[in-house]
Amino acid sequence: MNNYISENKDRFLNELLDMLRIPSVSADPKFKQDVLRTAEFVKERLSEAGTDKVELCETAGYPIVYGEKIIDPSLPTVLVYGHYDVQPADPYELWNSPPFEPVIKDGKIYARGACDDKGQMYMHVKAFEVMMRNNTLPCNVKFMIEGEEEVGSSNLATFVKSNKEKLAADVILISDTGMLANDTPSITTGLRGMSYLEVEVTGPNRDLHSGLYGGAVANPINILCQMIASMHDENNHITIPGFYDNVVELSEEERAEMARAPFSLEKYKKALDLSDIHGEEGYTTMERNSIRPTLDVNGIWGGYIGEGAKTVIPSKAFAKISMRLVPDQTSEEITEKFTRHFESIAPASVKVLVKPHHGGEPVVTPTDSVAYKAASRAYEETFGVKPIPVRSGGSIPIVAMFKSELGLDSVLMGFGLDSDAIHSPNESFGVFNYMKGIETIPLFYKYYAEMSR
Repeated sequence: MNNYISENKDRFLNELLDMLRIPSVSADPKFKQDVLRTAEFVKERLSEAGTDKVELCETAGYPIVYGEKIIDPSLPTVLVYGHYDVQPADPYELWNSPPFEPVIKDGKIYARGACDDKGQMYMHVKAFEVMMRNNTLPCNVKFMIEGEEEVGSSNLATFVKSNKEKLAADVILISDTGMLANDTPSITTGLRGMSYLEVEVTGPNRDLHSGLYGGAVANPINILCQMIASMHDENNHITIPGFYDNVVELSEEERAEMARAPFSLEKYKKALDLSDIHGEEGYTTMERNSIRPTLDVNGIWGGYIGEGAKTVIPSKAFAKISMRLVPDQTSEEITEKFTRHFESIAPASVKVLVKPHHGGEPVVTPTDSVAYKAASRAYEETFGVKPIPVRSGGSIPIVAMFKSELGLDSVLMGFGLDSDAIHSPNESFGVFNYMKGIETIPLFYKYYAEMSR
């Protein structure tokens, strides 16, 4: 098997580079044809790899690529999930090379989507090819690759609810997370949920001359900034009433176990060019970005932002805000509490509007399951060291949805690194990590099939 991987390494890389050249940005309608082209690309590669049946399943948005290989209905079935859409590449000027002209430099593939999630998703396609060409596929496999993950997977739940028989499986396998380091593999066992909203603050009915009206009329940008600032106290505790009501507090033993994961605060600060860290009082950096909820402004705008000066009091100000959630918070509950609080703190001099975008639920996956143990053995064999279970600060809302709709737990076999800069300029994915994924994934199938007997 490893001979086949080494002999086809250049082809595996070139195929990924070809896919990375397609700007499949689901958030921007101008890239619609490119997103559709990427779906076709994935469909063709799955067919070439050996699926018996592969199709584009239409949705109200972008299609879902579905493929399957059923070798024996009595054997376990693995459902592979991934996504072929990518984040917008803006701001383009901060990229060292064009985001959709992938380059390999210092052992890393630089391109938008290199790690999130084209590179990691495509590892599964190539791992499947490896098993098919070497006649070592030990169980059934189904692929469900969507094109709307980066905009909230709004049509995936509908597809899943309508196709439960088609998607019937024993476990879901996902690579859309990371690991601690190339010499310290890890398996993600928890994900935060998400509530994402846009807020609008309106003052006067038009932009006003800041000299003639300044000091007499509320400035929506000033008001919005004050409102946002008030949502954290001096200990960086979120001040929305009831925000922490359902937060599950980890025991001292659980926190001590988390602290066993290798982490250098100095390296962390250096990598981000920070003089000091910031966060909720009473928690470590690792805890703040995994087991604690957050509230962050993702974008804020209003007034004049062009070249030169224009002295105006703007009519409107806007912000996009995301809140990461932990068990047992729910996106519906937190969205409601945020909306109620935001409206209550607005002064009478402005009008406010809260527009929810999308949300997802937090999830913790079991570490005593056959699937987790199979993944752990697979990593241990290829990396030479047992992987560490970790909770991620990121969100993959569909994991909780899969559990509720299909009754299936997910195994999160990520191969990315924090330094891969996903969602940022100069996103990358190590060639080592890409190839290691292709090598490790077939071993998951092997051990999962053996342990399921």
